[in-house]
Amino acid sequence: MNRYVQYMYSYPHKTAYGPLHNVNMRDYIENLAGEGHSLYLHLPFCESKCGYCNLFSVAGCVETQRDAYLDVLPRQMEQYGEILPYDTAFGDLTIGGGTPLLLDDRQLERVFRDIRAYMPLGKDCQIVIETAPKQTDREKVRLLKESGVTRVSMGIQSFDEGELSWLGRFHDGRRAQEAAEILMDAEFACVNFDFIYGLPGQTAESLSESLEKAMVFSPDEIFLYPLYIKHGVRLEKDGKAVALDSDHTFRLYQRGADFLKERGYAQISMRRFVKRKGSEGVDGLQAEFRECGFTGALSLGCGGRSYLGRLHTCTPYRTTRQGALEEIEAYLEREDFLTVTNGILLSEEEIRRRYVIKHLLIRPGIAKKMYRRIFGNEVTEDFPILRNWMESGWLEEKRYQSNGEGTGCQEDSEFLSLTEEGLGLSDYIGPQLISADIRKKMLDWERING
Repeated sequence: MNRYVQYMYSYPHKTAYGPLHNVNMRDYIENLAGEGHSLYLHLPFCESKCGYCNLFSVAGCVETQRDAYLDVLPRQMEQYGEILPYDTAFGDLTIGGGTPLLLDDRQLERVFRDIRAYMPLGKDCQIVIETAPKQTDREKVRLLKESGVTRVSMGIQSFDEGELSWLGRFHDGRRAQEAAEILMDAEFACVNFDFIYGLPGQTAESLSESLEKAMVFSPDEIFLYPLYIKHGVRLEKDGKAVALDSDHTFRLYQRGADFLKERGYAQISMRRFVKRKGSEGVDGLQAEFRECGFTGALSLGCGGRSYLGRLHTCTPYRTTRQGALEEIEAYLEREDFLTVTNGILLSEEEIRRRYVIKHLLIRPGIAKKMYRRIFGNEVTEDFPILRNWMESGWLEEKRYQSNGEGTGCQEDSEFLSLTEEGLGLSDYIGPQLISADIRKKMLDWERING
């Protein structure tokens, strides 16, 4: 069995998006009324393209090209700001890429200044930014602190020199350790380190050694990502395309998950491990449960996604450097940011699927009472496959103490929650919930862009 079919970080995947006609953001912007929504800024610039990456990003852009991109952002934000509901207050801002800290200090300061000038951030808005070891220095970290950043996520991937070279990373283990020390010294509310497992030749020992080095810094969270080689990625070894071994990858997952749990990290999803604090319970979940799937998200820049109720929209997905550059150039020339030309309008069925996927793969899982309240039916009736997974031992009914914030759930609520075995099969279980229509759209995209 191939346990690694697809990473379901969102649904539907943007390869299911397509051209839209006569769609305007004004008709969907009310989905951002009130608090609790997300703001995202995509900065698609990298110093170099990692061998496994098929994200919307380009390497080799010079300072003037980055400035030209930043010049357009205020125009986009001004148009959005004019139509946002009067009471919109974004609860979190994420700046991703790309490598956001590739921007120099002047450009970073400009980004934060422009966002605060045009976008309504909530009083306690959480500000998240991604970085890489080579771009993390004390001056930029100081700037992040002064700009109100609360969480920094750094892609270390490995401390092993051979593994970093194989992945095409342009930092070494020593630089990663220096960057980790800089981040921890700054005392952000949360620092997260990312690691990758499943490389051919990677061993349980080498993964454990990388995680052991991370433990020196006691990061607040660690994400473990299985290696995928997807469309647009050209990882080769000795001139041949790399083949991944699902069993090998799963053994490494088991070692990594066990290692982190033994050291006091609660596993929240297949990828996410959170350091337990204070009186948190066995699963560290009391402060974790939030109703998701219905809050909105607004994306700035080129390459990110906006979620406005049943409307999901983004730049056409391009995986090649030339394709990404063409989309960036189109963004620079764009005058009207309110007319939507690419995306998808979700049906009621797809909204249900999105809700189930977004809750099932993250503990504590699906709140049965809340699903019934929203959709008027039992979740196991709408999705009989859930009963099959319960019989297989991958899913169980479990009661968790929930803080109830934004959920409408009672303090002691019954959830459909992945078992430990099921959690490790998330990338096998999740894709089975993709509808036939969305699957066809994704396959059509693969065929056209193959």
